[in-house]
Amino acid sequence: MLFPVRCFTCGAVIGDRWEEYQELLRKGEEPKEALDKMGIKRYCCRRMFLTYFDLAGMVMEYSEEGEAQP
Repeated sequence: MLFPVRCFTCGAVIGDRWEEYQELLRKGEEPKEALDKMGIKRYCCRRMFLTYFDLAGMVMEYSEEGEAQP
């Protein structure tokens, strides 16, 4: 649901880099270029950024009663 704090494979701290990555993508950078600029070199850490999908927004649409939340 939330971006992981650490890489699942090597344990490197990556959670603090997520917003920087998103900002670079918003500015039009390709994912490869953004990760290169950020200095993320390990392929396991790069995988964490490239394959993450935010499900929190989809889950938050539903309440316990089945009604959409504002």
